[in-house]
Amino acid sequence: MMDDELPDTVKKCLDILEENVEILANMEHELKDEKEDELTPNMELHQLYDMTEDVTESSKLKRAEFNLMQRKSEDSL
Repeated sequence: MMDDELPDTVKKCLDILEENVEILANMEHELKDEKEDELTPNMELHQLYDMTEDVTESSKLKRAEFNLMQRKSEDSL
């Protein structure tokens, strides 16, 4: 491989990664959601409120992580 071909190869790899980063993030999110979908019977109302707040915070963090990774992949182009 010639040295001038290396940037093109790296760009192609970054393009492939950019195309698939959202798919991979969604798969990770779905796998974690499956584990979190288990219900606990006989929960008190305050426990349900706490759980709702935890889920909201978790989804905000996951979205922020995804956005950060997307910006990093865009900046590397």
